[in-house]
Formats: sequence, C-alpha cells, structure tokens
Amino acid sequence: MKHTLKFITSICLLFSVFLLQAQDVPEISKDKKDKKDTEVKTQKPQTETVKKEVQDVKKDSVVKTDRYGLRVGVDLYKLTRGLYDKDYKGIEFVGDWRLTKKYYLAAELGYEDKTTNDDRLTSSASGTYIKGGFDYNFYQNWLDMENLITIGMRGGFSTFNQELHSYKIYNPNPYWGELPEISKDQKYSGLTAGWLEVGLGLKAQVVRNVFVGFGVQLKLLVMNNEPSDFENLYIPGFNRTYDGSFGVGFNYTVSYFIPIYKKKTMASEVVKETAKKKK
Repeated sequence: MKHTLKFITSICLLFSVFLLQAQDVPEISKDKKDKKDTEVKTQKPQTETVKKEVQDVKKDSVVKTDRYGLRVGVDLYKLTRGLYDKDYKGIEFVGDWRLTKKYYLAAELGYEDKTTNDDRLTSSASGTYIKGGFDYNFYQNWLDMENLITIGMRGGFSTFNQELHSYKIYNPNPYWGELPEISKDQKYSGLTAGWLEVGLGLKAQVVRNVFVGFGVQLKLLVMNNEPSDFENLYIPGFNRTYDGSFGVGFNYTVSYFIPIYKKKTMASEVVKETAKKKK
C-alpha cells in the first residue's frame, strides 16, 4: 500500500512539472495574428496603386506617309445640266495642288452659255471664266485616309458677251392692254466682271485616287462692266445676279489625284494603359 501511494505521488509530481514547463512556452495571441493579417491587407492595395503609378504613359511613334500631287476633275453638275435645261450649256474643269499638310492651291476654268427668260426681257450670256485661290482642309483623317472638308477663298474673272433678244416696255396704266414685245437682237461684246467668293467643300475618296465632292459658294461682285442701256442678268462663272452684287454657286465634281512625291511624318500617339486585375 505504501509503495502504491509513493507511485501515485511521483506521477502527480511529474504531471505538475510538465504543466509548469508548458506554461513557460510563449504563445502567439490571436490579436497579434489579426494585426498581421490587417497589415498585409492594407499593404496589398498600396502595392496595386504603386503598380498603376509605375505604368507610365506610353508613347508610340507612327510613321505616316502623306502624298503630294495634282488633282484634276470636272464639274458634273454643269456638264449634265444641258441634258434637262435647253437654255443652258456649260463645262467646268477643277484642279488643286497640295502645298502643305493642310493647304491646297485651287483653281477652276470654265465656259457657260445661258439664256435668261424674264417677264420683261429675254437675253443670253456666253463666255469663259477662271477662278483661283486656296483651300484649307480642317478634317483630321485617320491613318492612310485622304478625305477633305475644306473652306476656301477664290478670286474670279470672266470675259463674256451679252445679247438682248427682246424686251417689253412697262406700262403703268394698261387700259389698252400690254404693249407689244420689241425684238432687238443686239449683241454687246467684250464685257468683263470680277468677284470674290468663299466656299465650303467636301471631297471623299471612293476608290484609289478617285474623289467625289461637292461644294457651295457665296459670291460678291466687285467689278462689273455693263452695257449702257442693259444690265448683266447672268455672268458666266458668277451665275445670276440675284440681288445686285451677291450671287451663289454650287458644284458636284469627280476628280483624279496624280501623286507626284511623298513626305513621311512622325505622328506621336499617346496611349494610356490601365492596369489589369489579377484573378
């Protein structure tokens, strides 16, 4: 019995020593573990922002080739108008030469023969004209495109003849009816006129080197050599004088571009890249 008590007592002493040693081992608290996790979590988005800041703006140098040359064409509106208007015949040739990236020298040369049938008179005008000036292309093309949206200015000059066929004298008191029409058939030669015009135009490349375009013009007559007893109702190149010194114009053209030489330019494109999220 005594031996048994001694054995139990020794086991209890060994167990108490084991418990004391176990209490001396340092333990990692849950609070400390949670703090480390929160620090890691807070540092993770900071690294992502650093990555975004490190990705600098990327500059790509693109080599673009601009073609320079002569574009020539014809005004389809004047060319086809004679098919449905028996009082009109005309043709106009158009051309431009590319000077710089945005500026073009431009000119038009044409001939018109127009008969005007008014309430009081019938007359016809025929002659040639020339216009010259420049166009500015304010359209920003995509790479390898050559379309144009232009605003331009021209100075025009025309030399022509007028022929007065017949006229009626105005009678303010037509009690006995209208006075008979007077046939004259008088021709006035060597007439001239000059004007300025501002135009807005569009040219689009439909196939390689072939352009279709249209434009409108607002004109101001600055010089007009008229007969002594007759007004110029129609001036070739200027069109009809609707309100004294003002006129309007319209054209619909098809033209062909003849490339002469090329220039290479460096177009810097700034591309901003966003960071990709890791899955």
